[in-house]
Amino acid sequence: MKLYTKQGDDGGTVLFDGTRVRKHDPRVCAYGDVDETNAFIGVAASMAQGLAVSASGGARQDWQRLVDRLMHVQRDLFTIGAELATPIGAPNRDKVPKISESDARRLEGWIDEASAAVPPLRQFILPGGAPAASALHVCRTVCRRAERNVVALGADCSNPQVVIYLNRLSDLLFAWARCANAFSGVEDVPWQAP
Repeated sequence: MKLYTKQGDDGGTVLFDGTRVRKHDPRVCAYGDVDETNAFIGVAASMAQGLAVSASGGARQDWQRLVDRLMHVQRDLFTIGAELATPIGAPNRDKVPKISESDARRLEGWIDEASAAVPPLRQFILPGGAPAASALHVCRTVCRRAERNVVALGADCSNPQVVIYLNRLSDLLFAWARCANAFSGVEDVPWQAP
């Protein structure tokens, strides 16, 4: 199977049900941002995996747990992408997997767990610190863009759980960035007003 079809050379693309749309269609922008979030999470997971391999004891377990959860999120994002790429009313739409309320609740549990592992926030912090934390902050901001573009779809996104999931995910990525700094022995950098 070839990786190229030449069917998108005219600026169009095909949705999951075979419908042709322009590549700047809001639906394509939304699932494209979800895909970009997924790719950046893959970068962060690769960084964390390298740290898990070189760490020992509890630190190894902390990094490996983060890797496993990042990979779980990647699978969820594939589900969201498939759902967004399938228009309402498409044949067999009911067979496309969907994100559910329990998926967002799982993220909430992980947020609570991650937040308990680091000192409470007393002020805003700058994105950055250890490389893995910086990568997770990039994931967070790309996820926020994906969330905004899904919200812009309005009624074309029939599952409200997609927006809820992306909202929770960006919060979780922030919490994980703080954990990555803590696992690395790097303090969060507080923002100071000029």
